[in-house]
Amino acid sequence: MNIRIHPVPGPRTLRRWHRPIGLVLCLLVCLPQVHAAARPSQAAIASAHPLATQAGLDILGQGGNAFDAAVAVGATLAVVEPAGSGLGGGGLWLLRRGADGKEILLDGRERAPLAAARDMYLDKAGQPIPGLSIDGALAAAIPGMPAALVHLAEHYGHLPLATSLAPAIRHAEAGFALGERHLRLLGPRAEALRRHPAAAAIFLPGGAVPRSGDTLVQRDLADSLRKLARQGKAGFYGGTTAAALVEGVRAAGGIWTLDDLAGYRVVERPPVHGDYQGIRITTAAPPSAGGVGLVEMLNMLSAYDLNHAPAITRKHLIVEAMRRAYHDRETYLGDPDAVAMPILRLLSPNYAAGLSSTIRPDRALPSAALSDTARPQPVGDNTTHYSILDREGNAVAATLSINYGFGSGFVAPGTGVLLNDEMDDFSIKPGSPNIYGLVGGEANAIAPGKRMLSSMTPTFLDDGDRLGLLGTPGGSRIVSMVLLAALDFAQGHGPASWVAVPRFHHQYLPDVVEYESGGLTEAEQNGLRQLGHSLKAVDRRYGDMQAVLWDRRADRVEAASDPRGEGAARLR
Repeated sequence: MNIRIHPVPGPRTLRRWHRPIGLVLCLLVCLPQVHAAARPSQAAIASAHPLATQAGLDILGQGGNAFDAAVAVGATLAVVEPAGSGLGGGGLWLLRRGADGKEILLDGRERAPLAAARDMYLDKAGQPIPGLSIDGALAAAIPGMPAALVHLAEHYGHLPLATSLAPAIRHAEAGFALGERHLRLLGPRAEALRRHPAAAAIFLPGGAVPRSGDTLVQRDLADSLRKLARQGKAGFYGGTTAAALVEGVRAAGGIWTLDDLAGYRVVERPPVHGDYQGIRITTAAPPSAGGVGLVEMLNMLSAYDLNHAPAITRKHLIVEAMRRAYHDRETYLGDPDAVAMPILRLLSPNYAAGLSSTIRPDRALPSAALSDTARPQPVGDNTTHYSILDREGNAVAATLSINYGFGSGFVAPGTGVLLNDEMDDFSIKPGSPNIYGLVGGEANAIAPGKRMLSSMTPTFLDDGDRLGLLGTPGGSRIVSMVLLAALDFAQGHGPASWVAVPRFHHQYLPDVVEYESGGLTEAEQNGLRQLGHSLKAVDRRYGDMQAVLWDRRADRVEAASDPRGEGAARLR
């Protein structure tokens, strides 16, 4: 769907003043025309790990396109960044084909096993059993990552799948040096990994947390990747790998079957589209709530001239837009193949006008007006993102995940595949929060074969002259981070600025504005409190955005990796 977002009336002091049409036409006619490049002069890759970025560049150097590089980068991240993604997880790949402009969202989101039940994580009293949807084999949904990598190679790439998987296989076989970020994320999940011998043998050698610079070798994972390279989808979802996965999961209390794996399919979906101040937004459709939320927020904010609003007012308006969009996430969104959703209404400018009319510039709306529940949530450092542009104009923005750090903590013996805990992304019980504090209703309830709702928001921003590719990990904070980057793009800034923008967040519940270190100045904190907001500082900076910019007019390509992470952005 292509829903155009137009400005709606806002408070008079913040309304945008439009230049006379005659002056605009004169400028268009009189100014010299500047040539816009038809294709990028360089390729670019930004990913969360230098080895993954280099893997993609190597594939481009072998004649591959952005989609081949996407296979290489995604598979390598599965090896070198196991806290965030892996063959045992899934993701969303936003694709743009340079030759014809085709845009597709490749949905490789995980699915619930066919034996899943609505109340499978509740006790006899109907209350969620702590940890059951997070740790162990029962928390794992059917992975979509391997099928998506095969689909990318077979339908969009130039090179054989085996060629694009070669860097990942090499790093899994030979090993790589662990960095501080891996160890920081491993610490809180060490106990979950320790409960499962196959996982502990890989990630906790000798039963201890490794040290920085130690080598992580994953030979079983290398073998699983080789089978995928040789046999394609059947190398993971059938044969010896599938048998080992099912046997291991069921022995550990899970409910997978061979039919679950054999029946998995990736889905090509139309992306969500919108416009904000002349910028065409292309972003993730359900089963991600991210794209709908992003467009809905921008739609509300189009009522205001944020660039000329006082800093405190600007942030207040952004927070209020976040609050309302996250409320709609809980109320309406789920798997598009399983539930009916009012997507056209949620993306409608008229609907946004109604929401904007409830925003007071001088006062926060308490979330208690909609719900009286509050809860804390952890910082989302897991998940991963990469952005790729090649010289043919092909573009990829991909966000991948195994959900919580190191997923379920479970590895099926003999596979090396660390499984996700994406079942926790379902609404375990209406009104009950998941690990990120997000609540959900019946639209996101557990059902056999259903895809759980996600926050992943891979996004393209295109104002005609500039094309931006971006996305980030961060759990429930993903959408708010992409929103802040999109607003920065609208101000004319480049990717180094988008990834470094100070971050703050509101997700409707809990009713609190969270902000990273440096995310709000002391004056802004005081001002927001005076407007009725509750604030909470996050103990460190969060997110790991990866971004690429193609400036067609200047014939220039830029890339940037979030300074909060350890990633690498490089041109070729």
